Amino acid sequence: MTSNPQTDARPGPAAAAQTLTAPTPEEQLALSRRLHWMNMLSLHAHSRAEDIALTGPDAVLTWGELAARVSAVAADLQERGVGAGDRVFVLGLNSVAHATALLAINSVGGIAVPLNIRSTAAEVEYLVADSGAVMGFADAMGAGILADAPEASKVPHIVFGEQFDAIAASERTHAFVDVPESETALIVYTSGTTSAPKGVMLTHLNFAAQAINTNRLGPAGTDDEAAMIVVPLFHIAGLGFLYPAFFNGTRTVIAPPQALMRIERLADLIEEERVTKLFLVPTLWQALCSLPGIRERGLPLTGISWGASPASRETLQLMADTFPDAVISAAFGQTEMSPTTCALTGEDSFRKMGSVGKPIGMVAARVIDAEGRDVAPGETGEIVYRGPGYMQGYWNKPKQTAEAAAGGWFHSGDLVRVDEEGFHYVVDRAKDIIISGGENISSVEVEQAVAAHPGVADASVIGVPDPTWVETPLAIIVPADPAAPPTLEEIREFVGARIASFKKPTRLEVVSELPRNASGKLQKHRLREAFGS
Repeated sequence: MTSNPQTDARPGPAAAAQTLTAPTPEEQLALSRRLHWMNMLSLHAHSRAEDIALTGPDAVLTWGELAARVSAVAADLQERGVGAGDRVFVLGLNSVAHATALLAINSVGGIAVPLNIRSTAAEVEYLVADSGAVMGFADAMGAGILADAPEASKVPHIVFGEQFDAIAASERTHAFVDVPESETALIVYTSGTTSAPKGVMLTHLNFAAQAINTNRLGPAGTDDEAAMIVVPLFHIAGLGFLYPAFFNGTRTVIAPPQALMRIERLADLIEEERVTKLFLVPTLWQALCSLPGIRERGLPLTGISWGASPASRETLQLMADTFPDAVISAAFGQTEMSPTTCALTGEDSFRKMGSVGKPIGMVAARVIDAEGRDVAPGETGEIVYRGPGYMQGYWNKPKQTAEAAAGGWFHSGDLVRVDEEGFHYVVDRAKDIIISGGENISSVEVEQAVAAHPGVADASVIGVPDPTWVETPLAIIVPADPAAPPTLEEIREFVGARIASFKKPTRLEVVSELPRNASGKLQKHRLREAFGS
């Protein structure tokens, strides 16, 4: 077993200690009504114990095996003092172990905090401290990041691999904990529009609503179907795809990271595992559908969905031609809504090109002006939402939580217009988020990193079109010395210690001044007009 000096420490639980006793048969019956993924796992382990639940780069587990491993890891957490309300981070690439850890944390009443594996050590320091995590899980890559994060590394953590497998295979059984659906299941950090990410508290009920909404996009999962997860499990899209699979009892294939680096490997995996449902960002659909001989392979996909960034008509047509028997759907939403709020399906994907669709399932939406009044069709306003998918709030940020729910509706910050048929179109992202390859990048965060360069007097960052990533960060700077402005390479090297690699600007423009209004506010629309094409 790989030793980890942090593993032997026993953290004190943030919540009051619980009495760990087994439930009576009557209590078991009552608790079986709970609508969360731990209970779904328990039910599937009873009724389809020998069926495959998860297939990943590190393991293949039946429902019965998964339930046993989750219980063993949960028992270990309880022995370490982790209980209701305690935050436990998970820092790693997609794997069966990653999903097992999330389930085990929730099984003891804890709150899972999945962290972006692409984060820098400094970013991890902030996230672990902000969440108040008392325990953690990490794979080899995550452990490497933690090694460079002095404070975060002090938090006891279990490393995936030999150490984790020994715990999961111990055949221990955790003491059953009743976890109401109203309790927070995960804290998912979102970039927001400031340098300090906000932790979105999502409840078990939020994810149950997401499962129901997802099923409305197409046929619900059946015993002969398989869903593949390619999106990272620290991302709300990945989590939002995993939960419905547990509610439906659908076999889930967790794609290895290498599948994204070699699109041929992804196609092989779809064929080998007989995958029927798949979500990808448009750039990956373009790459998959452009593989030589892909149509002749007869891949079994029946439900294909896209989102996170716009898809061109050419990409949609290519998807339809490659998979003529599949239902094509687009999902739009936000982490705060668990996340899906609008969807576009079937022929509407072509007929309403550019639209994000209509509000889905249990989501109510309005488009309002600055005074909170509904705007007329065709006019631009902010889209606001209500529904059971709405978050519990932002972790430790009561002011921002209250602001987001002003007037009893969640204020998305997205500016949209609605046509005469009720289809929604995003006009602008009011929060200045750059969506690059499906990843949200806060332009403000990148601006602050660039502005810290000693050779930069002023800076702004906007998203500009990119043939591979749809959008990419462009840094626009005013140099401290006009005769010797810093180069793009110098800027990228400087910000490398401050922000994750995928957030670094890939383009640079040097100007004499940035456009600002009379109050000094930066006028980004003018920068987009000048450099956005």
